[in-house]
Amino acid sequence: MKIDIQGVTKRFETTQALDNVSLSIPDGELVALLGPSGCGKTTLLRIIAGLESPDSGEVKLGQSDTKNLAVRERKIGFVFQHYALFRHMTVRENIGFALSVQKKPKDEIRERVDELLSLIQLKGMAERYPSQLSGGQKQRVALARALAARPEVLLLDEPFGALDAQVRQDLRRWLRNLHDEMHITSVFVTHDQDEAFEVADRVAILNKGRVEQVGSPEEIFHKPSNAFVMQFLGNVNIFHSRLDASNSMRLEPSPVSGGREVFVRPHELSLRPQRESQESIEGRITHIRTTGLSVRVSLMVDGGSQLQVELPAEEFQNLGLQKGDLAFATPREIKVFDGDYSI
Repeated sequence: MKIDIQGVTKRFETTQALDNVSLSIPDGELVALLGPSGCGKTTLLRIIAGLESPDSGEVKLGQSDTKNLAVRERKIGFVFQHYALFRHMTVRENIGFALSVQKKPKDEIRERVDELLSLIQLKGMAERYPSQLSGGQKQRVALARALAARPEVLLLDEPFGALDAQVRQDLRRWLRNLHDEMHITSVFVTHDQDEAFEVADRVAILNKGRVEQVGSPEEIFHKPSNAFVMQFLGNVNIFHSRLDASNSMRLEPSPVSGGREVFVRPHELSLRPQRESQESIEGRITHIRTTGLSVRVSLMVDGGSQLQVELPAEEFQNLGLQKGDLAFATPREIKVFDGDYSI
């Protein structure tokens, strides 16, 4: 089922939760809503589900305007962060709950639950209670329960937020594989960039109730539309540009009169013991951190600001640089935006 969101606005007393949000999600696509806390992600998800009503704008599911459509008529499955399983019910009873409420025949319920137990790889745990399951197993049961009534849209609100890092990683791969099998239109809320990029076909970046950019993970990371998106998606160094006597651009670590902000990611900087060009920034190495195959180097530059450089471990070792040495960082790629954004 296709989802069309047009001009949706929502305010809670003095807080503008959503401000003229428009987003189109094609049938069968998995879209992540990504942004900082309070940006409107969950509010938008709840409006799609019918748990909140917009002040203005419209949401269409397929060809149906949802304005007068009750929650139970929307054919939506909802997965929450904290499982929301019924503690007094077994895994089988939890998964089949919606079908029981619909008074489906017992044989049909059993068949559907068995199908879903196989899908979530918990076939031998049907008679266990939630207290006997791990966090990852509980979340898979919650997902199976949301799928039991064969919804046409699946909504997930930070479904892995309460789990530890390794379980989260395993479950998001599992969710992506599950989506590829089922092709159900899905909207996934998260504030975790890695999670969004690994799971989603497309990512919508939200900030202060507005959509900043929508695109594939690759497009958004490599071609951010503005400074907010650039800063939100991982570490970034901010320089300030000025023109020298020959009208060539020079980068300064501190603001300069009439200069513009220039953004460079740590891995887009080279590092050398000597100056490579006029764009090179001089600094003294204050910290060296090895993280697997890469090395992160902190430089103290003029004005006391810190510059972050990330290099392949072998490349850094060949440089022979140590903590306390002078070094020169040179950008291989820069991005300049108009407008003023902050997180």
